[in-house]
Amino acid sequence: MLRVSGARGYVVYEGQVAERREDGDTALVRTTIDASAGCERLEQRVIRFAPGRSRPRRLGGRQEVLYVSSGEGTVHVAGEAHPLEPGTGVYVAAGEEYEVENSGRGELVVVSVTAPQEHDAPPLGRIVRWADRPTLPATPNRKFRFLVNEDTGCLDVTQFVGVIPPGRAGMHSHTYDEVVYVLEGDGLLHIDGEEPTPLVPGSCIHLPPLLEHSLENVGDVPMRVLGVFHPSGDPASRASESNQ
Repeated sequence: MLRVSGARGYVVYEGQVAERREDGDTALVRTTIDASAGCERLEQRVIRFAPGRSRPRRLGGRQEVLYVSSGEGTVHVAGEAHPLEPGTGVYVAAGEEYEVENSGRGELVVVSVTAPQEHDAPPLGRIVRWADRPTLPATPNRKFRFLVNEDTGCLDVTQFVGVIPPGRAGMHSHTYDEVVYVLEGDGLLHIDGEEPTPLVPGSCIHLPPLLEHSLENVGDVPMRVLGVFHPSGDPASRASESNQ
């Protein structure tokens, strides 16, 4: 499940990516999408925290949005502790430092995306729970919920969870640069002129600006995807769209 990087997009399964863990840290890190995959501004990582408290994490001039895929714990940032549970989005501004504490017995799995911070604005919120956010329409039969966006003081990127029912939408493109992580469900990524690429939970996707594409849910239950894009905006916006 690997697509050549560049203007035609990129797909990789997280298990195909080499893992690394720094000495004394609880975090097992896989860098799934970065500049080597043709994505110049966004970097996506899947981080698996073992029980205990991680070493401090700081990214200098980059900001970070996190999403808890599974597990429970606490994020410690700016002198405050915030609970983590599945479906939680977290915003960490450039220059901030944080630690993740896994209070369970299994792994705490987090999907991280970093980006340069271009707008200086203090965080208006730290965590956002999926369960607390309203459901909005993306297309007539697809829905999404915002997590981290301008409401939390993050002015450069948007984080959201999209729900795709069984079936396929028309080909379309966006003006923004986007990385996607498949949370649940099986599907296909369609890119004009290419064979469809299979998608399963743990698939990581880079969709460059203006790339015509479509995500198809080939299962019988809704497919859920985590998306983060730059510059910030609306997942329902389209640069182009067709019925095919």
